[in-house]
Amino acid sequence: MNITLNGEATTTEAATVEELVTEVGAPADGTAVAIDGEVVPRSQWTRKLADGCAADVLTAVQGG
Repeated sequence: MNITLNGEATTTEAATVEELVTEVGAPADGTAVAIDGEVVPRSQWTRKLADGCAADVLTAVQGG
């Protein structure tokens, strides 16, 4: 499936938000996901991805 991930065109084998998070290597804790500009709560990470969607996967970074 072809999607835009964090602003870059990419191909993914992920079918759901959860699979995409795993595929990019982001930890489940401290990760936020938006699909087509809509934040997807972790309780809804079983949501199916659509070909051509725009996904943003962001992780919290600690530092100072």
